[in-house]
Amino acid sequence: MHLLCGIREILIVAIDKLSHPTLNPPAAAKPEISTPNIIVLCGTLIALVMMGLCALVLYQGRVDALDRARDTSRNLALLAERDIERNFELYELSLQAVVEGVERPEVAALPPALRNDVLFDRAATARDLGSLLVLDANGTIVIDSSSVTPRKGNFADRSYFTVQRDNPNAGLYISSPFSSRLRGGAPSIALSRRLKNPDGSFAGIAMITINLDYFRTLFAGLSLGRHGAVSLISKDGLMIMRQPFDSHVIGRDIRGADTFRRFQNAPEGSFSETSSIDGTRRLYFYRNFPNLPLIIMVAEAEEDIYAAWTRRAIIIGSSMGALAIGFITLSFVLAAQFRRRIRAESELQLLARTDGLTGLHNRRTLGEILDQEWRRARRTRSLFSLLFVDIDRFKAYNDAYGHQAGDDALAAVARCIGENIRRPLDTAARYGGEEFVVVLPDTPAEGAARVAETIRKAISDLSIEHAGSEFGRVTASIGLASWRPERDDDVSALIRAADEALYDAKARGRNRVMRASPG
Repeated sequence: MHLLCGIREILIVAIDKLSHPTLNPPAAAKPEISTPNIIVLCGTLIALVMMGLCALVLYQGRVDALDRARDTSRNLALLAERDIERNFELYELSLQAVVEGVERPEVAALPPALRNDVLFDRAATARDLGSLLVLDANGTIVIDSSSVTPRKGNFADRSYFTVQRDNPNAGLYISSPFSSRLRGGAPSIALSRRLKNPDGSFAGIAMITINLDYFRTLFAGLSLGRHGAVSLISKDGLMIMRQPFDSHVIGRDIRGADTFRRFQNAPEGSFSETSSIDGTRRLYFYRNFPNLPLIIMVAEAEEDIYAAWTRRAIIIGSSMGALAIGFITLSFVLAAQFRRRIRAESELQLLARTDGLTGLHNRRTLGEILDQEWRRARRTRSLFSLLFVDIDRFKAYNDAYGHQAGDDALAAVARCIGENIRRPLDTAARYGGEEFVVVLPDTPAEGAARVAETIRKAISDLSIEHAGSEFGRVTASIGLASWRPERDDDVSALIRAADEALYDAKARGRNRVMRASPG
């Protein structure tokens, strides 16, 4: 508010300097023409500069929001990666201990219960682990961490078995998601290692299954907004886990997706892309695990990234827009004040010429118009017509319905008169009380009669109730006079003739048009 007041004072001083005749050089442009435009131009330019600076600040805020989201996604990806790598390292150590123990003859010769205690450490009982099994060369369970007597099952068809069987150098293998046969179809992945006979031939595998609920619980704890997503993907393009969770997405091959092709371009990176799964545009941060064949992807929806920025932008932008509009408005107001200073006298004259109730010309203006048009008609020897309109039984109407209703009726009748004179030179004025005069230059008596009849019918068609009238509604009587002025004629004679025709219309029953004869 103080800023606007200060600016207003500056502009007022500028107006005074520009408009003061002693301060401007003689060759300067007319101040009454140029100064209002200069004020508006300066105000608009200042407002545009203010809006530009605001837009620049808001744009930088948007860029900062994107950078913060990128940093947040990277930090979340690193936390999830380190948690997964730490647990997988523990599982791999447990698996390696089983491989080494099974390949030692003295361990294999131990009683089953003692052998299980030697082979399986406490990690095998972790909440998110399924079973730690040893399968023979045919894929049949021979050692089971959960039971001294191995459960029945053959898994020679599983990838974690066939890969180890067919590739002696497979090392630690992480399988694609599958439904566990031993645990009622629970979604799982398996880590497996190859077992060798003394001669190096394939002797089976040691494997450990991990419940996918481990990843689901881990990802559910990451705060990514309402539309964010985090995924764990194998490097061969299979979806291991995704949050928000959808069972139909688990195990999906996404090698053909644009996002996955970008994951393979660098160890880590960030980009914006529309998801092939749900069609949401997100800012992706991905990271390839350095020690595991996995990719972690954290994606925040742009809608969530810019949510807080959007709210602030709306508030700041709206405030700045309102300030700019107010500033421009102030410029227009000051320019208008300057124009009003120039037009004040003419506007006051215009107000003095108008009847306040009806909006028509007043009697003073009517006299000027009659004098002007009568002299012009006398010069051009043209016909001059005049209508005298009087509302029938108006005093009775005022007495019956009150002065407010009377004023409303006068205003309605005035509108009818104004709406039914078409030519620019035709003029209507309130003569006094309920009487109106219509000046019709260059109009013969027949044309004036048509105009008068149109006005009379329009007033009657208003259907304003008037119980004191013989017609039951507000009506008007009209007197018409049409003369061709001679050199010595006076307009007052025409007015008297129209007035006499009006009284003739009243005497003949009202609500009619009567013509006067010149003479």
